[in-house]
Amino acid sequence: MKTTVADVLDSLTREGELYEKLPDDAVRCYACGHRCLIREGRRGICKVRFNRGGKLYVPWGYVAALQADPIEKKPFYHILPGSDALTFGMLGCDYHCAFCQNWLTSQTLRDPAADYAATLIRRVSPEQIVRYALESGARAVVSSYNEPLITSEWAVAIFRQAKEAGLLCGYVSNGNATPEVLEYLRPYVSAYKIDLKSMQKKNYRELGGVLQRVLDTIRRAHEMGFWVEVVTLVIPGYNDSPEELMDAARFIASVSRDIPWHVTAFHPDYKMTDPPPTSVRTLIRAAEIGEEAGLRYVYAGNLPGYVRDYETTRCPQCGTPLVERTGYVLRAYRITAEGTCPQCGASIPGIWHAHPGDAPLRRSGMPRVIR
Repeated sequence: MKTTVADVLDSLTREGELYEKLPDDAVRCYACGHRCLIREGRRGICKVRFNRGGKLYVPWGYVAALQADPIEKKPFYHILPGSDALTFGMLGCDYHCAFCQNWLTSQTLRDPAADYAATLIRRVSPEQIVRYALESGARAVVSSYNEPLITSEWAVAIFRQAKEAGLLCGYVSNGNATPEVLEYLRPYVSAYKIDLKSMQKKNYRELGGVLQRVLDTIRRAHEMGFWVEVVTLVIPGYNDSPEELMDAARFIASVSRDIPWHVTAFHPDYKMTDPPPTSVRTLIRAAEIGEEAGLRYVYAGNLPGYVRDYETTRCPQCGTPLVERTGYVLRAYRITAEGTCPQCGASIPGIWHAHPGDAPLRRSGMPRVIR
């Protein structure tokens, strides 16, 4: 009998922590906003969390992707600029986005075309991952590539040791969280990138999500003290109208004008191949809308060198360029050790280098795969 991807993944599990037991051997999972009621022998929407014998089993002990790359790639622009982040991912997702950029890892259990992702599985321990991070010179460890909420127990096992080793920990997530999982993550996770894919409820229904849950997560994560950065992939004909972009920007500003908003360029991929790539003009207009809505830090991504200075962090008070970038290449870093503008003294929110000289100016943004 052929061994399936699910068979392999089911062998790499242990009992989870983000759930409650219910009568008749059913369980309720709290890892993501779906709050799946999972009966004996069944799986949650994510396909990787399942009920066996009245216990919820969750992914454990492997990675499907592991590499050190610029923290700006996550993207985090207000977190230790110029640093590398050791980024790991597992398999599976609780959404099914047609435009997914990481579909080979996120949609493995839904799309036969991604079956070969099982060959990427590498058994590893939390101790090994932290050691790889330190050996590579990374300053952070980040869970990404698939949806990290559904593999939170594994991430926390890594983050506990990473934090003890002095590393910053982060999540790159779709934002379909619950209060329970945010409380679970908060002692370990400092930085939380959240996708705001659309401001239309119907678009989120098509992706398998609920818009309000994401809006609630952005607000709650900010209130809980996570450093939050929000990303919107600007897709022609899907979410690029000035009205929808303004709605997104105004919502973020209502939470905090200091939350960085990244508007990034779409390119045809996976099952969404009809829309053209996002134009430079559209992306710049999206960034301008963010500024018009009152956001202090707006960035345009995926078109390095073509988006004016929307890759640069400027002081919102005096306009001094503080962190200059081209793509993932850091060209200048001027924020003081106190996290202020050297020109006017304004406080710049984020997590900055304790010693400005620690910010490595990069000539290349190429990732390094950990083998």
